[in-house]
Amino acid sequence: MSHTSAPVDPSGPHPGGPDEPHDQGGLHARLNWLRAGVLGANDGIVSVAATVVGVAGATTAVTPVLLAGAAAVVGGAVSMALGEYVSVSSSSDSQRALIAKERRELQEDPEGELEELVQLYEADGLSRGTAETVARELTSRDALAAHLRMELGMAEEDVVSPWAAAGASFLAFLVGALLPFLTIVLVPVDVRVPATFAVTLLALACTGYVGARLGDAPPARATVRVVVGGGLALALTFAVGALLGTSVA
Repeated sequence: MSHTSAPVDPSGPHPGGPDEPHDQGGLHARLNWLRAGVLGANDGIVSVAATVVGVAGATTAVTPVLLAGAAAVVGGAVSMALGEYVSVSSSSDSQRALIAKERRELQEDPEGELEELVQLYEADGLSRGTAETVARELTSRDALAAHLRMELGMAEEDVVSPWAAAGASFLAFLVGALLPFLTIVLVPVDVRVPATFAVTLLALACTGYVGARLGDAPPARATVRVVVGGGLALALTFAVGALLGTSVA
């Protein structure tokens, strides 16, 4: 999964209304991190729950479930972190290259870059005179920031650290994975499967609701979608485990 920060709207150098927050780029980045964390936790919940329920369907012994669950927790968290590190590294390298290119162009042709900024503001709906005033004022304050926002829809602080992204993904997956793992390990054998089903579906309902609210989507629909998908995954893996366990026996 990828947790890169969402760029600001390149066509919106000014807020859409007086009640909107001014730090739109920072707000979008924080929301993106939260959504990524929720999705990482959701992955941990579903993948580990499906693993332990599948094994529990094949055997009533505790040790195989414990070993399979521990392997799924550790392997999944490491895999998630590595995948995120590679993905964010590629994205960050591209962003840094674009920033370096824009900085070089500003040094080599400041007047040409100023005219380019004026034309961008004109295209955004400002008159020529107002566009020149805004472009000159913003250029005198921070030329690079002005060009990055208007040309690329980003800011220097939007470049995400691959290590931070990997660590966040690792922790999010781990937190989600521990819920079904601890449930099936600590609950008595005769009720461990239904208890894991209940805990998993409740956790998925929470992540589905929170993820929907962060993304301004209808929470009911997203919650039902996540719960139904997770329930099907658990049912299928339990059925396969029970079938294989019966066949082996």
